[in-house]
Amino acid sequence: MNRIVLVRYGEIILKGMNRPVFESLLVKNIKKALKDECPMSIHWAQATIYIEPEDDSCVESIVEKLKRVFGIVSIVVAYPAAKDIDELEQTLADNFSAELSAASTFKVIAKRSDKTFHMTSPQICEEIGGRLLERFPNLSVDVHSPEVNVYVEIRETGYVHLDRISGAGGMPSGSNGKAMLLLSGGIDSPVAGYMIGKRGVQLEAIHFFSYPYTSDRAKDKVLKLGKIIAGYTGSLKVHIVPFTDIQLQIRDKCPEEHLTLVMRRFMMQISQRIAEKRGCSALITGESIGQVASQTMGALAVTDDAVTMPVFRPLIGMDKEEIVEISRKIDTYETSILPYEDCCTVFTPRHPSTKPKLAKVLLSQNQLDIERLIDEAVEGTEIVEV
Repeated sequence: MNRIVLVRYGEIILKGMNRPVFESLLVKNIKKALKDECPMSIHWAQATIYIEPEDDSCVESIVEKLKRVFGIVSIVVAYPAAKDIDELEQTLADNFSAELSAASTFKVIAKRSDKTFHMTSPQICEEIGGRLLERFPNLSVDVHSPEVNVYVEIRETGYVHLDRISGAGGMPSGSNGKAMLLLSGGIDSPVAGYMIGKRGVQLEAIHFFSYPYTSDRAKDKVLKLGKIIAGYTGSLKVHIVPFTDIQLQIRDKCPEEHLTLVMRRFMMQISQRIAEKRGCSALITGESIGQVASQTMGALAVTDDAVTMPVFRPLIGMDKEEIVEISRKIDTYETSILPYEDCCTVFTPRHPSTKPKLAKVLLSQNQLDIERLIDEAVEGTEIVEV
């Protein structure tokens, strides 16, 4: 009999009368993630989503994709069996003999959703555990720290499986609005996108491209990062904004200590303009307080003054090691450290202001034709879907 994939979710269970809406959205996202896999049936009941592929060889690939779907807490690959103790024991022995023979301790965990079944959960644990001890003399019971957990579930039929696989957690993508991620080629912004995306926020991304000071390889790097993020959130539109002219004008007309701050204000204003056109309700950045001169409290206040839209900074209290750890976990780190500069590293001032005064920064920015420059940048934006 083919294996079945059982998917569990967490926070959705707490959504009361709205729970079916979140469940439907999660199932929709799962179907989207698995659209290129073999034919399968998908349905849900009792806080579990059942995925039954027609071809058993698809199971491993299905699991790998499910591990990146937000809203999933755990995944198990189970073997169906009749609701009969003999059948359940035999199915465990037939399919997990290698694991049980190699272990020295185990524990049986039973869940009886079908209350008409003639044995309680503790009775199932006792009976299956005793039979496995007889069949595998190498085993002993350890209820605290077993090498192997053996799960027996009694639902519309029986299911047996071993340890669970952790999912990405969070809430289903698209369940909590839409936001625009300012995506550079560095380590921080992809992590920020992942963290907000995990809370169910649908993402689009914006990247500022300063050709020829930044190369096409730098743009390709950002699109690759976008594709990795899209593996968690679904397809992602990346807006590539031409930024060279703005940076050159800032360099030529603004005091050096204000170069980065004026540049950041332009980025925020352009991002808000595009975000509003795309139906986004907030901006997301990868800033961490005090990490660089443009991320002091004073500098962030000057940056935020440029927009009226909320700005989410999920990394604000993290240090670099914490951010790097998450980037490794989500597979963006190796791409982020590729040596292709982004526009934030072009024309970097030698002595940036760390305690800027808003009035002085505004005087600097007002040396430029702000509306014209923003209009031209927005009009020249390229949209790439990854």
